[in-house]
Amino acid sequence: MKRFIQGDHRGQSTLLPESLDDYVSDTNPVRVVDVFVDELDLVNLRFDRAIPADAGRPGYHPAILLKIYIYGYLNRIQSSRRLEREAQRNVELMWLTGRLMPDFKTIANFRKDNSKAIRGVCRQFVVLCQQLGLFGENLVAIDGSKFKAVNNRDRNFTSAKLKRRMEEIESSISRYLTALDAVDRQESTASEPSAVRLEEKIAKLKTQMKELKAIETQLNESPDKQVSLTDPDARSMMTRGTGIVGYNVQTAVDTQHHLIVAHEVINVGSDRDQLSSMAKQAREAMASDTLSVVADRGYFKGEQILACHDAGITAYVPKPMTSGAKADGRFNNDAFLYDTAKNEYICPAGEALIWRFSSVEKGLKLHRYWSSNCQGCVLKSKCTPSKQRRVRRWEHEAVLEEMQNRLSNAPDMMRVRKRTVEHPFGTLKQWMGATHFLTRKLAGVSAEMSLNVLAYNFKRVMKILGTSGLMKALSA
Repeated sequence: MKRFIQGDHRGQSTLLPESLDDYVSDTNPVRVVDVFVDELDLVNLRFDRAIPADAGRPGYHPAILLKIYIYGYLNRIQSSRRLEREAQRNVELMWLTGRLMPDFKTIANFRKDNSKAIRGVCRQFVVLCQQLGLFGENLVAIDGSKFKAVNNRDRNFTSAKLKRRMEEIESSISRYLTALDAVDRQESTASEPSAVRLEEKIAKLKTQMKELKAIETQLNESPDKQVSLTDPDARSMMTRGTGIVGYNVQTAVDTQHHLIVAHEVINVGSDRDQLSSMAKQAREAMASDTLSVVADRGYFKGEQILACHDAGITAYVPKPMTSGAKADGRFNNDAFLYDTAKNEYICPAGEALIWRFSSVEKGLKLHRYWSSNCQGCVLKSKCTPSKQRRVRRWEHEAVLEEMQNRLSNAPDMMRVRKRTVEHPFGTLKQWMGATHFLTRKLAGVSAEMSLNVLAYNFKRVMKILGTSGLMKALSA
């Protein structure tokens, strides 16, 4: 081992530093965590046991447990058992907690019992970012992504999956009964073990059938006709052509510094009803009178865009191409031009489609337009296979048309959306690992997501301001 850097002998006595503080540098992120938590008003945030009881055994202050969790999520240590071990061996965590070493159950219960308060801590850091002027462009990108729950796919049931499973069990029982009859017809003693095994399999399948019957009762009582046995709030959702049992995490990300301004965990797979809610949360967090939001086609819904318009929020959402006319080689609705003054449409052949009547469908007031000259039109084969080409128009269609004009004048907007909002999701999923969520039920999952978002924003701000700059801002 000559001519290499040599370490000390394990039996060598050493004079350790006199205090733990000597082990933690002045720019260590753990100092930022300490200052941030000490500045929080844990009583107003409604943390459990923030006010100690007058009698009984003293407990850990919630600030200590919150520091453990923030440190853990900053360093990709989300498990309560791993945090327990780190508190016993990690010098930074010893410095942060004053050498306190809570057991894993205490750590896990803190996250479970303080879901709402933890989400409040995440919002407090966003408020700090707003006060530091880190949201300058008043433009956010909104997107959703599916995260796995602890519920396995085999432990989630829909009506179709339950029916298919019952049919498979009935088929197996029938097959085993046929095999059992064949064994019974054999009069040799060698067939007795086979008969016993078949009877055991049949009994096991019948037990499974009884369990499925009980699940069927729960399924019929469920509003969305789904049952998850491990995590009752988790739902089966489609993602990239396959199914996942989990949650849909919605985020609104600032386009300037890519900070997560607002987030929400839902157990609905579709994004179509989330635009206005996330936009309003983002505007409140940014404390801005004006706000622009950009989202992908999955968020396009007339009522949501109208809600943003009424709230003074400028939306950029491309319209999905759901009509089959263009795919069939016929004119799409975009080929028909609306004349506001005359309240009529002009078709590609130059004919006027006049207003005929109005109706209400799914709560929306729709106007119908068509022309009486379609039968003799030379372009009819490229327009419609019906007698007339009928065009529907929503009473607030002008709001959607105005938004499409904005998109046409801002061709880079969707690229801005992609480079802004998709990177945080990739980063968070990498931190969380292949299993994603560790907790159960919507409240616990929301708390876990808030800790991940807080850790993400912490790292972003430390990258922007530096640890010293962030500590000065927290102490100011």
